[in-house]
Amino acid sequence: MLLDVVEAMVGTAPTVIDLACGPGTITCRLLDRLPRAHSIAVDVDPVMLTIASATFANDDRVRVVRADLRDRGWGDALPESQVDAVLTATALHWLPQDAVRHLYRDLAVLVRWGGVVAHSERMPLADLPRLGPALAEIGQQPAAGSDDGRARWDAWWEQASREPVLQLAVTQRHAVFETTYPTEEFSPPADWHIAALRDAGFAEAGLVWRSGPAAVIAAVR
Repeated sequence: MLLDVVEAMVGTAPTVIDLACGPGTITCRLLDRLPRAHSIAVDVDPVMLTIASATFANDDRVRVVRADLRDRGWGDALPESQVDAVLTATALHWLPQDAVRHLYRDLAVLVRWGGVVAHSERMPLADLPRLGPALAEIGQQPAAGSDDGRARWDAWWEQASREPVLQLAVTQRHAVFETTYPTEEFSPPADWHIAALRDAGFAEAGLVWRSGPAAVIAAVR
């Protein structure tokens, strides 16, 4: 759905910010679908930035940028003053409420007129006080016969720390995050995001997809 939103609003050759890009999964999908697109992949995690930089080392359509979204001046690191679209997935819940509000205001300046923001996240079903939490609990349960998600994630980081090309980045990461699991700061319902995006200056904002607690919000500048 994120890519549907981009193609529908800004065509097949957009410049897109992949916000909190991680290893670059969304950028990979963007370029597979829209080969003429360009991505500015932004993250603060040294390990993820190292992986993303290696993944796109020979691709001049991608620029990898380190920026901390908790920093009010994060946009100064960007190579473009305006873009066609911003995509982000399962990342903004790590930020406190005020930081998300300021981020949306920054995006309203970064996204050109007619451009779009698409945000995928787990957003509580606030109007379903019994069904919403029940669906969220089901979605968080590990598959039968598998370890819980935390154990798999811990194992991944343990393996990463043994990889020679990632060892320095893992050490640097400890200066950014105190633990493998940063504290979840703010996970409001979809209505909060919609109102905040409109308050930030987007012409329209709304829910474009939902499956249980998983949702995609889109906003047009």
